[in-house]
Amino acid sequence: MTLTQQQPQTASAKRVAGKVALVTGGSRGIGAAIALRLAEEGATVAVNYNSNRSAADQVVRRITELGSRAVAIQANVSAEDESVKLVEEIARTFGKIDILVNNAGVHEAAVVDKITPQQVDHLFGVNVKGVIATTVAALKNFSDGGRIINISSGAARVAMPGMSVYSATKAALDTLTRVWAQELGARQITVNGVAPGTTVSDMYQAAVDPEMEQAFIEKTALKRIGQPDDIAAVVAFLASDDGRWVTGQTIAADGGLNI
Repeated sequence: MTLTQQQPQTASAKRVAGKVALVTGGSRGIGAAIALRLAEEGATVAVNYNSNRSAADQVVRRITELGSRAVAIQANVSAEDESVKLVEEIARTFGKIDILVNNAGVHEAAVVDKITPQQVDHLFGVNVKGVIATTVAALKNFSDGGRIINISSGAARVAMPGMSVYSATKAALDTLTRVWAQELGARQITVNGVAPGTTVSDMYQAAVDPEMEQAFIEKTALKRIGQPDDIAAVVAFLASDDGRWVTGQTIAADGGLNI
Protein backbone atom coordinates (compact mmCIF):
# COMPACT_ATOMS: atom_id res chain seq x y z
CA MET A 1 0.00 0.00 0.00
CA THR A 2 1.38 3.41 -0.93
CA LEU A 3 1.17 6.46 1.26
CA THR A 4 -1.53 7.93 -0.96
CA GLN A 5 -3.60 4.76 -0.59
CA GLN A 6 -3.50 4.68 3.20
CA GLN A 7 -6.71 5.69 4.93
CA PRO A 8 -6.27 8.56 7.40
CA GLN A 9 -7.27 7.90 10.99
CA THR A 10 -10.32 9.69 12.24
CA ALA A 11 -10.06 12.02 15.21
CA SER A 12 -11.91 9.43 17.31
CA ALA A 13 -9.48 6.58 16.53
CA LYS A 14 -8.04 4.99 19.65
CA ARG A 15 -4.34 5.38 18.94
CA VAL A 16 -3.02 3.27 21.83
CA ALA A 17 -5.70 0.58 21.97
CA GLY A 18 -4.40 -2.64 23.48
CA LYS A 19 -1.44 -0.91 25.15
CA VAL A 20 -0.67 -0.90 28.87
CA ALA A 21 0.52 2.41 30.30
CA LEU A 22 2.10 3.26 33.63
CA VAL A 23 1.78 6.90 34.70
CA THR A 24 3.77 7.77 37.81
CA GLY A 25 2.30 10.55 39.92
CA GLY A 26 -0.94 9.92 38.05
CA SER A 27 -3.45 10.89 40.72
CA ARG A 28 -3.53 14.66 40.24
CA GLY A 29 -2.81 17.55 37.89
CA ILE A 30 -0.80 16.79 34.77
CA GLY A 31 -0.41 13.12 35.69
CA ALA A 32 -4.17 12.61 36.04
CA ALA A 33 -4.79 14.36 32.73
CA ILE A 34 -2.23 12.11 31.03
CA ALA A 35 -3.78 8.97 32.53
CA LEU A 36 -7.25 10.01 31.35
CA ARG A 37 -6.07 10.97 27.86
CA LEU A 38 -4.26 7.66 27.36
CA ALA A 39 -7.40 5.85 28.53
CA GLU A 40 -9.48 7.87 26.04
CA GLU A 41 -7.02 6.72 23.38
CA GLY A 42 -7.67 3.08 24.35
CA ALA A 43 -4.90 2.23 26.81
CA THR A 44 -5.16 0.22 30.00
CA VAL A 45 -3.67 2.51 32.66
CA ALA A 46 -1.83 1.88 35.92
CA VAL A 47 -2.23 5.05 38.00
CA ASN A 48 0.67 5.34 40.42
CA TYR A 49 0.33 7.50 43.52
CA ASN A 50 2.44 8.10 46.60
CA SER A 51 0.01 9.24 49.32
CA ASN A 52 -3.35 10.40 47.93
CA ARG A 53 -5.30 7.15 47.45
CA SER A 54 -8.69 8.87 47.13
CA ALA A 55 -7.47 11.05 44.24
CA ALA A 56 -6.01 8.00 42.47
CA ASP A 57 -9.24 6.07 42.95
CA GLN A 58 -11.17 8.97 41.44
CA VAL A 59 -8.96 8.87 38.34
CA VAL A 60 -9.51 5.11 38.08
CA ARG A 61 -13.28 5.58 38.32
CA ARG A 62 -13.21 8.15 35.55
CA ILE A 63 -11.16 5.83 33.38
CA THR A 64 -13.55 2.91 33.88
CA GLU A 65 -16.42 5.22 32.95
CA LEU A 66 -14.63 5.74 29.64
CA GLY A 67 -14.71 1.98 29.08
CA SER A 68 -11.01 1.35 29.72
CA ARG A 69 -9.29 -0.70 32.42
CA ALA A 70 -7.31 0.93 35.20
CA VAL A 71 -5.80 0.25 38.59
CA ALA A 72 -4.36 2.51 41.28
CA ILE A 73 -1.03 1.36 42.76
CA GLN A 74 0.78 3.01 45.66
CA ALA A 75 4.56 3.39 45.47
CA ASN A 76 7.16 5.98 46.34
CA VAL A 77 9.07 5.83 43.06
CA SER A 78 12.15 7.47 44.56
CA ALA A 79 12.74 4.22 46.46
CA GLU A 80 14.19 1.53 44.20
CA ASP A 81 12.51 -1.37 45.98
CA GLU A 82 9.10 0.29 45.68
CA SER A 83 9.65 0.96 41.96
CA VAL A 84 10.45 -2.72 41.47
CA LYS A 85 7.31 -3.80 43.36
CA LEU A 86 5.22 -1.32 41.36
CA VAL A 87 6.38 -2.74 38.05
CA GLU A 88 6.04 -6.33 39.23
CA GLU A 89 2.43 -5.72 40.26
CA ILE A 90 1.61 -4.23 36.86
CA ALA A 91 3.30 -7.15 35.10
CA ARG A 92 1.29 -9.64 37.17
CA THR A 93 -1.96 -7.79 36.54
CA PHE A 94 -1.62 -6.89 32.86
CA GLY A 95 1.30 -8.99 31.61
CA LYS A 96 3.38 -6.19 30.12
CA ILE A 97 4.11 -2.47 29.94
CA ASP A 98 4.04 -0.64 26.61
CA ILE A 99 4.08 3.00 27.72
CA LEU A 100 5.92 4.51 30.68
CA VAL A 101 5.22 8.11 31.59
CA ASN A 102 7.68 9.33 34.24
CA ASN A 103 5.57 12.16 35.60
CA ALA A 104 6.11 11.99 39.38
CA GLY A 105 8.11 14.98 40.55
CA VAL A 106 8.59 17.46 43.36
CA HIS A 107 9.40 21.16 43.40
CA GLU A 108 11.17 23.31 45.98
CA ALA A 109 12.69 26.76 45.52
CA ALA A 110 15.72 28.28 47.25
CA VAL A 111 18.35 30.83 46.24
CA VAL A 112 21.88 29.50 46.17
CA ASP A 113 22.94 30.49 49.70
CA LYS A 114 19.80 28.89 51.16
CA ILE A 115 20.13 25.48 49.48
CA THR A 116 20.40 22.59 51.95
CA PRO A 117 21.73 19.06 51.43
CA GLN A 118 18.30 17.76 52.38
CA GLN A 119 16.67 19.76 49.58
CA VAL A 120 19.20 18.49 47.04
CA ASP A 121 18.67 14.89 48.14
CA HIS A 122 14.88 15.23 48.03
CA LEU A 123 14.69 16.85 44.60
CA PHE A 124 17.24 14.59 42.94
CA GLY A 125 15.80 11.57 44.75
CA VAL A 126 12.35 11.95 43.20
CA ASN A 127 13.03 13.82 39.97
CA VAL A 128 16.11 11.90 38.82
CA LYS A 129 16.76 8.79 40.92
CA GLY A 130 13.06 7.92 40.89
CA VAL A 131 12.89 8.16 37.10
CA ILE A 132 15.97 5.98 36.72
CA ALA A 133 14.72 3.36 39.20
CA THR A 134 11.27 3.14 37.61
CA THR A 135 12.64 2.97 34.08
CA VAL A 136 15.19 0.27 34.92
CA ALA A 137 12.50 -1.79 36.62
CA ALA A 138 9.99 -1.27 33.80
CA LEU A 139 12.40 -2.31 31.04
CA LYS A 140 12.43 -5.88 32.38
CA ASN A 141 8.76 -6.12 31.37
CA PHE A 142 8.75 -3.61 28.53
CA SER A 143 7.49 -4.32 25.04
CA ASP A 144 9.76 -3.75 22.06
CA GLY A 145 8.40 -0.76 20.18
CA GLY A 146 7.27 0.79 23.46
CA ARG A 147 7.31 4.41 24.54
CA ILE A 148 9.08 6.13 27.44
CA ILE A 149 8.01 9.72 28.06
CA ASN A 150 9.69 11.85 30.72
CA ILE A 151 7.93 14.94 32.03
CA SER A 152 10.56 17.65 32.16
CA SER A 153 10.12 21.41 32.59
CA GLY A 154 10.85 24.63 30.79
CA ALA A 155 12.93 25.44 33.87
CA ALA A 156 15.63 23.12 32.50
CA ARG A 157 16.68 25.71 29.95
CA VAL A 158 15.65 29.03 31.49
CA ALA A 159 17.59 30.75 34.28
CA MET A 160 15.08 31.37 37.07
CA PRO A 161 16.31 32.69 40.44
CA GLY A 162 15.64 30.25 43.24
CA MET A 163 15.15 27.33 40.89
CA SER A 164 18.72 26.13 40.41
CA VAL A 165 18.39 22.68 42.02
CA TYR A 166 14.96 21.96 40.54
CA SER A 167 16.15 23.14 37.13
CA ALA A 168 19.23 20.93 37.44
CA THR A 169 17.07 17.86 38.06
CA LYS A 170 15.05 18.55 34.92
CA ALA A 171 18.19 19.21 32.87
CA ALA A 172 19.48 15.84 34.06
CA LEU A 173 16.21 14.29 32.94
CA ASP A 174 16.63 15.79 29.46
CA THR A 175 20.09 14.22 29.25
CA LEU A 176 18.74 10.82 30.30
CA THR A 177 16.12 11.16 27.57
CA ARG A 178 18.73 11.69 24.86
CA VAL A 179 21.06 8.90 25.99
CA TRP A 180 18.30 6.35 26.59
CA ALA A 181 16.92 7.05 23.12
CA GLN A 182 20.26 5.94 21.68
CA GLU A 183 20.53 2.93 23.95
CA LEU A 184 17.00 1.64 23.38
CA GLY A 185 16.58 2.48 19.71
CA ALA A 186 17.56 -1.03 18.61
CA ARG A 187 14.43 -2.29 20.39
CA GLN A 188 12.35 0.33 18.56
CA ILE A 189 11.62 1.97 21.92
CA THR A 190 11.32 5.73 21.63
CA VAL A 191 12.33 7.94 24.55
CA ASN A 192 11.15 11.54 24.63
CA GLY A 193 10.47 14.33 27.06
CA VAL A 194 7.70 16.89 27.37
CA ALA A 195 8.61 20.20 29.01
CA PRO A 196 5.56 22.10 30.25
CA GLY A 197 5.70 25.82 30.77
CA THR A 198 3.42 27.46 33.33
CA THR A 199 0.64 24.90 33.72
CA VAL A 200 -2.17 24.77 36.26
CA SER A 201 -1.30 22.20 38.94
CA ASP A 202 -0.96 21.90 42.70
CA MET A 203 2.67 23.03 42.43
CA TYR A 204 1.71 25.98 40.27
CA GLN A 205 -1.09 27.14 42.54
CA ALA A 206 1.15 26.93 45.61
CA ALA A 207 3.98 28.92 44.01
CA VAL A 208 2.37 31.52 41.72
CA ASP A 209 0.45 34.57 42.90
CA PRO A 210 -1.92 36.60 40.66
CA GLU A 211 0.76 39.16 39.77
CA MET A 212 3.18 36.43 38.69
CA GLU A 213 0.43 34.70 36.74
CA GLN A 214 -0.31 37.84 34.77
CA ALA A 215 3.37 38.24 33.97
CA PHE A 216 3.49 34.67 32.65
CA ILE A 217 0.38 35.30 30.52
CA GLU A 218 1.88 38.44 29.02
CA LYS A 219 5.13 36.63 28.18
CA THR A 220 3.41 33.60 26.65
CA ALA A 221 2.77 33.86 22.91
CA LEU A 222 -0.69 32.29 23.17
CA LYS A 223 -1.64 34.59 26.08
CA ARG A 224 -2.90 32.09 28.61
CA ILE A 225 -1.75 29.64 31.27
CA GLY A 226 -1.39 26.03 30.20
CA GLN A 227 -3.87 23.39 31.26
CA PRO A 228 -3.03 19.76 32.11
CA ASP A 229 -4.92 18.63 28.99
CA ASP A 230 -2.48 20.65 26.86
CA ILE A 231 0.39 18.51 28.14
CA ALA A 232 -1.58 15.28 27.95
CA ALA A 233 -2.25 15.85 24.24
CA VAL A 234 1.48 15.99 23.48
CA VAL A 235 2.11 12.86 25.57
CA ALA A 236 -0.65 11.02 23.71
CA PHE A 237 0.97 11.88 20.38
CA LEU A 238 4.37 10.60 21.52
CA ALA A 239 2.80 7.45 23.00
CA SER A 240 1.01 6.60 19.77
CA ASP A 241 2.25 5.30 16.44
CA ASP A 242 1.98 8.87 15.18
CA GLY A 243 5.11 9.62 17.23
CA ARG A 244 7.08 6.64 15.97
CA TRP A 245 9.78 8.74 14.23
CA VAL A 246 10.40 11.08 17.15
CA THR A 247 12.97 10.03 19.75
CA GLY A 248 15.58 11.66 21.94
CA GLN A 249 13.65 14.93 21.93
CA THR A 250 12.27 17.11 24.71
CA ILE A 251 9.27 18.98 23.33
CA ALA A 252 8.47 22.38 24.84
CA ALA A 253 4.72 22.40 25.51
CA ASP A 254 4.57 25.94 26.83
CA GLY A 255 2.37 28.01 24.52
CA GLY A 256 5.41 29.98 23.42
CA LEU A 257 6.54 31.06 26.87
CA ASN A 258 10.23 30.59 26.18
CA ILE A 259 10.65 31.64 22.56
